[in-house]
Amino acid sequence: MQKVNTLATALLFAIGGSLAVVPTVNAAEKCPIEKRQSKAVGQNSAKKVQKSFEAYQEGNIDEAIAVLLEANPRDDFDKAYIARMLGNFYAEKNQMATAIKYLKTAVDADILGGTDHGATLRLYADLLIQEKKFKESIPQYYKWMEFTCKEDAQVYRRIGIAYSELKEWDKVLQVVDKGLSISDKPDKGLYQMKLTAYFNKKDYKNAVKVLETMVPLFQQDGRLWVQLAQFYLITEDYTKSLATYDLAYKNGFLETAGNITRLAQLLAQNGSPYNAAKIYEKHLKSGLIEEDEKTLSILAGFYHNAKELDKAATYYGKAAVINNDGKLFLKQARLLTLQEEYKQAIPVLKKALAAGDVSEGEVEFELALAYLGTKQYKAAYNACLKAAKDEKTKRTANSYLAYIKEKARIYNVAL
Repeated sequence: MQKVNTLATALLFAIGGSLAVVPTVNAAEKCPIEKRQSKAVGQNSAKKVQKSFEAYQEGNIDEAIAVLLEANPRDDFDKAYIARMLGNFYAEKNQMATAIKYLKTAVDADILGGTDHGATLRLYADLLIQEKKFKESIPQYYKWMEFTCKEDAQVYRRIGIAYSELKEWDKVLQVVDKGLSISDKPDKGLYQMKLTAYFNKKDYKNAVKVLETMVPLFQQDGRLWVQLAQFYLITEDYTKSLATYDLAYKNGFLETAGNITRLAQLLAQNGSPYNAAKIYEKHLKSGLIEEDEKTLSILAGFYHNAKELDKAATYYGKAAVINNDGKLFLKQARLLTLQEEYKQAIPVLKKALAAGDVSEGEVEFELALAYLGTKQYKAAYNACLKAAKDEKTKRTANSYLAYIKEKARIYNVAL
């Protein structure tokens, strides 16, 4: 049969990778595929095969199948040959269960010519794995390698996929290493499979080693840079994680809000809160990071750590307004008072009180300080009295009452 169906062609050639001689075969011996001579089907079967093939060439695959189903081959070879044709045709019609049934008949007969048997073995294994019959596919791939005396990196990859689905991670690592050892160029898929196996084994240190190999080989794949940075985090190598995130960012590989946030957090934790704030702010303004109470609070925190109190206060205020958050209003007000912006702090503190979910004593004490700063001694005294009723601020407030009284006396203010 000269024409191979289109599905078989795709499966046989689309995954073509590096080939190597299987070391178990003695060089002086002929390979099984070479020993197996091709032969023709019997006269009766030949008529059906020819008629079926002509129908197939004309694009009438249903007729081609019908003709073969009418055949009644008696010879084992003829049975296997027709089963192989039917398997190919049904595969092309995407009737995989039926295709597998006929291909199994042809494979189990183990009687077809070398090229035909090798191709049938490969197609049978490919369809098994496509139909999620992972355990059954593995031995067929090994039979193909044994029969053809060839190792194929992509066949090892498919075996690795099967073992991955079966969660047999040690076997995945074995076949991946075999595949990598015969590849004529770096195979990203095999490396990724190796990484996945180590990850599922919770062997994060070896996962890091795999990624350290992959990143230089596939430098333009930004996902690998991010994965490496994340695995450095898992293994608590924060310095390398930051360096990797930073390089990834400079190369334009950090494309999600989560990755930008992680970079900013690492910068802040490693003594660069200002850089963290600037990067985070840039992507908040660009829209990559959605502006909401949480993200504005994070940005305020970065500026706060960087001692950029004015910007921190501004962003705490923006965050507070979204859900009328008293605690965030209080943070904003404290930063305003630290900068001696007492007049601006007073209405913010009143918002904090009105919003609730804050310690009233703390807010009243901050109000007392703000009123003091604006020389509103009566208001400061009253606020301090309220703060003195709260256990959290009682001691501090009481210590300030005498000070406020003295200030009021000096300025002739009646309390």
